[in-house]
Amino acid sequence: MAARQRAVPNPLALAVLACLRERPMHPYEMAATMRSRGKEHSIKLNYGSLYTVVNNLAARGFIETAGTQREGARPERTVYRLTGAGRAELEDRMSELVATPVKEYPRFEAALSLLPVLGPGEAIARLRDRISALEATLTAERAALQAAAALPRLFVIEEEYRLAMLEAELAWVRGLVADLEAGALGDLEMWRRLHEADVIPPDVDWTRQSAGPARVAGPAPGTDGLPGPQRPRREREGRQAGHGTAGKEDAGRN
Repeated sequence: MAARQRAVPNPLALAVLACLRERPMHPYEMAATMRSRGKEHSIKLNYGSLYTVVNNLAARGFIETAGTQREGARPERTVYRLTGAGRAELEDRMSELVATPVKEYPRFEAALSLLPVLGPGEAIARLRDRISALEATLTAERAALQAAAALPRLFVIEEEYRLAMLEAELAWVRGLVADLEAGALGDLEMWRRLHEADVIPPDVDWTRQSAGPARVAGPAPGTDGLPGPQRPRREREGRQAGHGTAGKEDAGRN
């Protein structure tokens, strides 16, 4: 079944609805409210995007004009309020986000998937740079959380979450560097060859047979020695079960 396309797909739109759940506001007041509560650390906020989001929400009927407001010599500002449909969408979307994990694509994870582009020594040096940056960030985050100690915990739980994720990442990267330096990650000589070669050496099998590291083996047919989604042997044989001896023998071994 195809995933449902959400009417409110981005966090900034949810933040707008959440602001208007409190009271009617004009866009500038929404932004000021978010910033005063530190929401820009968790939600990407800029005025151009905010006005686009407000217009889209109004077009969908989730918010509506409540009037205009003028302060001194400033231009009139349109004040918006939440509609019944907007309240329902906000609560429905929030329930989904809290309950359902989704696959995200962090940049660091992408970099790790391509780590052999760097040589082992360079990778270790850059990971050490990351450790230093994470340590500095953690110091600042802990100080910020301590400064907010007077606030009810409910209003700083996103800070606690961010701190926990940073601590977990720091511990993991430290462990990775220790494994690399101890030679516990695997065949560093193979890694050096991967880094120095313009193509994957023909005796390196890049096929992901399991969650384990890459193996050294003969080249997979049809791959020309290049990495790619190669079908594991047992998967191919399993599909032949009942149609030949290879599938029957494999089934018997299992």
